[in-house]
Amino acid sequence: MTSSTFDKRTGFGAVFLLLLLSLLASIFNLVTAQNSTQNIRGLVQDKVSQAPLSGAVIRVINSNTGCSADADGKFLIQNISVGKVGLRITYLGYKELVLPNLTLNAGKELVLTITLEEEINKINEVVVKGAKEKNKPLNSMSTVSTRTFSVEETQKFAAAVNDPARMATSFAGVVQAGDGNNHISIRGNSPNGLLWRMEGVDIPNPNHFSNVGTSGGGISILSSQLLSNSDFSTGAFASEYGNALSGVFDLKLRKGNNQKREYTFQAGFLGLDAAVEGPLKKGYEGSYLINYRYSTLSVLGQLGVPLGDAVTNFQDLAYNFYLPAGKFGTFGAFGFGGLSYQDTKPLKDSLKWQEDAYYQYKSHFFANTGAAGFNHMFKFKNHSYLKTSLVFSGTQNGYEEEKLEEDYSSLKRTYAQDFNQKRITLTSVYTQKVNARNTIRTGFTMNRFGFNLNQAQLADSSQKWITQINNKGNTYSAQSYFQWNHAFSEKLSSNIGFHYQELLLNNSRSFEPRLALKYEANQKNQFTFGYGIHSQIQPMGVYFAKDQMDNLINQQIGLSKAQHFVLGFDHSINSHTHIKTELYYQHLFQIPISTDPTSTYSILNDVDGYPTEKLENKGLGKNYGLELTVERFLHNNFYYLLSGSFYQSQYLAPNKEWYNTRFNTNHALTLTLGKEWDWKGKSKNRVIGLNLKTLYVGGWRNTPIDLAASQQKGEMVEDFSKTYTLKNPDYFRSDIRISVKRNYNKVTTTLALDIQNVSNRKNVGGQYFDSNTGAIKYWYQAPLIPILSYRIEF
Repeated sequence: MTSSTFDKRTGFGAVFLLLLLSLLASIFNLVTAQNSTQNIRGLVQDKVSQAPLSGAVIRVINSNTGCSADADGKFLIQNISVGKVGLRITYLGYKELVLPNLTLNAGKELVLTITLEEEINKINEVVVKGAKEKNKPLNSMSTVSTRTFSVEETQKFAAAVNDPARMATSFAGVVQAGDGNNHISIRGNSPNGLLWRMEGVDIPNPNHFSNVGTSGGGISILSSQLLSNSDFSTGAFASEYGNALSGVFDLKLRKGNNQKREYTFQAGFLGLDAAVEGPLKKGYEGSYLINYRYSTLSVLGQLGVPLGDAVTNFQDLAYNFYLPAGKFGTFGAFGFGGLSYQDTKPLKDSLKWQEDAYYQYKSHFFANTGAAGFNHMFKFKNHSYLKTSLVFSGTQNGYEEEKLEEDYSSLKRTYAQDFNQKRITLTSVYTQKVNARNTIRTGFTMNRFGFNLNQAQLADSSQKWITQINNKGNTYSAQSYFQWNHAFSEKLSSNIGFHYQELLLNNSRSFEPRLALKYEANQKNQFTFGYGIHSQIQPMGVYFAKDQMDNLINQQIGLSKAQHFVLGFDHSINSHTHIKTELYYQHLFQIPISTDPTSTYSILNDVDGYPTEKLENKGLGKNYGLELTVERFLHNNFYYLLSGSFYQSQYLAPNKEWYNTRFNTNHALTLTLGKEWDWKGKSKNRVIGLNLKTLYVGGWRNTPIDLAASQQKGEMVEDFSKTYTLKNPDYFRSDIRISVKRNYNKVTTTLALDIQNVSNRKNVGGQYFDSNTGAIKYWYQAPLIPILSYRIEF
């Protein structure tokens, strides 16, 4: 594609998109505004056993409106004025629950699953008042370093673009590894240490433009249309979580509306997004929810955002089917699939090659990911349930690179990788609520891994094609766990358990005790402590690296392990504001490092890819720091979240020296805030939103380039005697989101503009050696990026 053709096509696309958005806005502005109302309905159940709570009372705050749950725990409140709504839920013998600032839109019914916590000391069967615990984890077994996040936050936070990982950078201890992706480093760990789960099952990395050996990518495959409120953990995980060293995203899916069909459409510079949900048939409680998204990022190029000459596209599909079967329990089918690629072409201009060697290469990158799951849940009469899931998943990642010859006549292949991985996962979890004081949960997971891994490169010096990875086969892993939640009193509770993990490829295993304590001194002050051993299987390609004699050199590498210690304190200033601090220490051990005693390589510094040198489990690491969070939940249409992290992240290299890790930025400060205003016009059905986010983070660390050696060799040579001593300048970025939401009769529209890096600051990303010019050059993070979108719900 020529540059002129590219400009014409993207110019036409941008104009067409703006005309489409204007047309849609004009159509809905012609609709006569009304005082719109909508319904609130859902289910009230026990938080642990998930048994329905018949007779629970649900009342709208500051109103006489309300109802009681029926014999199945279901409730319906009709004709509530749209806007912000608060609910108070009470049930004899259970803690009162307050849900403030729920968003009720005209375009969709508000369908809730409400869980109540049973009171331990039931005195005369009175209703016990509980505090608003908006950030309390959904998983009752998660005590420390865990908070829930809502879909509204992924939509509302500035420049989060409906992406959970980008949204999480507002939380303490979480740092984004680059503007152009959603890789996150948690408490100084590699992005690879993050685990993704969906509906209680481990899933492959759910991101577009992802590489092997990492947990992030360019943008999330999972649309916010599909997600429900979920949990995010950053350390000392509950016993059910395994195969992770740094963090866990425990994602929950939203069920589709089982009484009426609803639609959501969104158009913007990132592409088109469409969702449909509704009942499977009349009179049946089952439902479906399907979301499809297609995007071409070239529209941003027409706006002046320098995305390079690459053609970049992605598309994805996600779904969730809910299939109740009466006395046989409930069945479900869920899944997602994403396709993404990026192509570049060389320029037949040797002068451009002197500016940057990039222009001499043709490349093709692709990343495809998918998962299809089936689950079954059966509730027993003894306040327990069994949930079993079977998931088929796979990834395909590849990259090909060719160099244009000096005379422009032909291309020479310089690099090729093709990694195909498949997985079958079977998991089963049994949860038993013994009584108000005791709950046990136990389960197992079996994985079958299939793989076909290929990687080769043209050696610069010899010009020989060298195969680095070439293996096809399969292996298995097994995990099991047990955890016991015990309340000693209303103030003191504990979670005790263990996790076991084994990789059958080489019989490497780990037994991991876990402990968490929570002490509520009073209604305002809470202390927590957590400890656990955690382990992680290496990225699969690590086990199949080969030497020049075609021998496997890393098949006996064991699991990476870490001990986590966390001490926390949470103080509630009032019902909507709290201060939280956590002190943590992580001791990492049995970390794969190079067998070369002069090397400084450790897998702890990898962002993605597979290392191909010989390794051994003799490395160490340590992360320790202090985190502070000051948070005001949405109250009177205003919220803020101020988080700060001060930490050290270091590792022991093969040469027996301690170094900073690549991710040791030392400090990270984030301020996220927002305000909403009701439009004081003829009708109060408009809401203006302004959301801001500012990040100030220490620079990433790099190893200095040895310029003389690089010039002599004609390729980049790093000075490993100064490993990670070069620190980028501190990173500063401000994002903004401006939105206008309007509720019509049964229709809700939202026009929003997100601007990432609104000040257009040039943040240094790193340095590289340009072999054509013989100079060291810097590359920079993303400039100002505007993202306009228009959303319709009906």
